[in-house]
Amino acid sequence: MSITTLSSRDLNADLGRAKRAANDGPVIITDHGKPAHVLLSFSEYQRIIGRQQRVVDELGLPPGIEDIDIEFPRSPEMPGQVDLS
Repeated sequence: MSITTLSSRDLNADLGRAKRAANDGPVIITDHGKPAHVLLSFSEYQRIIGRQQRVVDELGLPPGIEDIDIEFPRSPEMPGQVDLS
C-alpha cells in the first residue's frame, strides 16, 4: 500500500490520477500545504467501516434480538388537550 499526497490544485487538474492512486492506497489531499482530506477506494472504505460493530453487538445483546417483533397495545383513551401557553 502506498500513500500519495496531492495538493488541491493537483487534484483539480488531474482527478483521474488521484482515482488511480487511490486504488493503491490512501490519497492525502492538502490545502495550503496541510492535510485536509483523504481519498480512498470504495473497497478500502468498506473494509474500514466493516470493523465497526453494530449497536446490538455493542450492547451485548444476544445475536438475533434485532429480528424480534414487539407489538405494543394502543391505548383506547384519546389523548387530552395540551396547553401550550
